[in-house]
Amino acid sequence: MTKVLITGGAGYVGTLLTPQLLTAGYEVVVYDTCWYGCFLQPHPALTIVKSDLRNAAALKRALEGVDQVIHLACISNDPSFELDEALSREINFDCFEPLVVAAKEAGAHRFIYASSSSVYGVSDAPDVTEDHPLVPLTLYNKYKGLCEPILFAHQAPDFVCTTIRPATLCGYSPRMRLDLSVNILTNLAVNAAKITVFGGEQRRPNLHIQDMCDLYALLLKAAPENIAGQIFNVGKENLSIRAIAETVKATVEAEFPDRAPIEIVTTPTNDLRSYHVNSDKIARLLGFVPQRGVVDAVRDLCAAFKAGKLPDSMGDERYSNVKTLKALKAA
Repeated sequence: MTKVLITGGAGYVGTLLTPQLLTAGYEVVVYDTCWYGCFLQPHPALTIVKSDLRNAAALKRALEGVDQVIHLACISNDPSFELDEALSREINFDCFEPLVVAAKEAGAHRFIYASSSSVYGVSDAPDVTEDHPLVPLTLYNKYKGLCEPILFAHQAPDFVCTTIRPATLCGYSPRMRLDLSVNILTNLAVNAAKITVFGGEQRRPNLHIQDMCDLYALLLKAAPENIAGQIFNVGKENLSIRAIAETVKATVEAEFPDRAPIEIVTTPTNDLRSYHVNSDKIARLLGFVPQRGVVDAVRDLCAAFKAGKLPDSMGDERYSNVKTLKALKAA
């Protein structure tokens, strides 16, 4: 049985990925602070270690017998990072190389790193490929990018390293985030019948969370020669924020006719990140093409709202990373 350690395995992506890998026959170690709760169900092949990346002793124990590592854990999104820049740098950057070294010394033979397509910042290029210069606009983006060459410095024949630069994720997870663009707009459409668009012309790539999980599952099995030392963009649809809002409006109005008409209001923003990500490389080398779009994500969220899976979605701080972290600091 292959043993996989997922840092951040109780997070938005990890909560879907972990059971998927358990069902596929992997033994899984989830290494997570569980600051946002833990929605994973018990399983005989699942071990949950509640700790953070600064605890070298706990990390070393968690890595015992691990064959592959998927590194998802981080202080995620710009507002969360800016709450405590020193802590964020520690978790997102300072702890990164010690984690890579510890995984390698423990005998792991594959390390998959979740970077971000936001490392590109603003670009007028019609297609942003993996060799495009990194022009991060925030510290969160900067440190995501700075970890990439550190990982590849440890690449070896028996230690395969690969980096994924995912688009902005969307869709339902039991550990729900309603602070991501498609998810934010869907929540507003369903529960306020009014969508506020900040800016609108910025182009953003999008990726359904289930496609993200399917890709990680694929990377665990991919031939080493196809992924060793490689960086991959992965996204499905490159849409302007306004186009996302229009898609959300139409989809929610179809799912909740009583909410129609849903109003779209535009307001200025200082968030200027805009880029059009090209994902041809991952399709060419791995045959991976995302199967779900923004409409699918919105429909999934609508189904979750109808099923009562997202109670108090407009007020509960647990759906927002930055609000949760603020509450933890105040406690």
